[in-house]
Amino acid sequence: MEEFATLSGISRPTLSKYFNDPTSVRQSTRERIEAALQRYDYTPNVYAINQNRPLTRNIGIVVPYLADPFFAEVARNLEPLCAQAGFNPILLSAHGDPDREIENLESLRGIRPAGVLLAPLGRRSRRDDLAAFCEDVPTVLFDCDIDDVGDAYFGNNNFQSIGLIVEYLNRTGQPPAFFEMRHAPNPNANKRRAAYEAAMRALGHAPMILAAEGTGWNFEEVACAEAGRMMAARRLPTDTVLCSNDRLAIGFLAAAYEHGLRVGIGHGHALRVAGHDDHPYARFTCPALTTMSQDYESIARQSLDLLLSIIGAGQRPGSKECTHFDGTLILRKSA
Repeated sequence: MEEFATLSGISRPTLSKYFNDPTSVRQSTRERIEAALQRYDYTPNVYAINQNRPLTRNIGIVVPYLADPFFAEVARNLEPLCAQAGFNPILLSAHGDPDREIENLESLRGIRPAGVLLAPLGRRSRRDDLAAFCEDVPTVLFDCDIDDVGDAYFGNNNFQSIGLIVEYLNRTGQPPAFFEMRHAPNPNANKRRAAYEAAMRALGHAPMILAAEGTGWNFEEVACAEAGRMMAARRLPTDTVLCSNDRLAIGFLAAAYEHGLRVGIGHGHALRVAGHDDHPYARFTCPALTTMSQDYESIARQSLDLLLSIIGAGQRPGSKECTHFDGTLILRKSA
């Protein structure tokens, strides 16, 4: 800015005033500044400006795996909301690596974020390091909760959503088996299995768990291979399958197609398949996937709203607030 002030002949305090609020300088001065900006191709470094402020305008958004459509959808909702509130969203992915997760947080620490929205890996997270970061920086968790870490948590009510779809599947056909990855990276999988088991028992049925061997975030690939093996060995105990998430359901649908099994409702169909999350592509599968929709917009908006209120108050809450949103049953042709 010092160099630009010298070149343009406009004082640095006037330039600083303009960059903070262009309407705060006279029209003639604004026109001079904007002409000089165009002539010298000068752009202020927003991160450098932030470092000079008591409170930066940076908000970190850290997710475990950005290629997962759920996290991509939440990020898609968060980015414009941050911008509308006058903050710079900085989106980082841990790529399923607990060390990378901490490296991302430490990178954010270096630019002094006003706050962070964090979807942690969960069981594989380095809990003590996460807790240490959250002690120093206002942090709101979403999707996955870790006890006593962060200022608040927002996520899906898995017992409500799984209970609702299990009741629907039982009411409209054979009781569903639950298809999951045995070593799922996201701890929501365990909560959904527990919710499934509770819902089945409440309806008088024995739970049926189909555990796919596999690790990592390649859910569709694992599901297709493992479901295919189950189909070839005739190991499916029912004609109805509830998958722990939509990505597993997509892999399951692919396996059914490869084995010549028609998925859908009514005569001529061999299987019913349902999922959870309402993945952005769920309505475009063949057949379109029946699923439970998470309230992406509310999770994103309320997570950010609370973080902004903490930042604005300049004071951390005395206790951790946890909010769970009910899911919505989306009926399509797969079940």
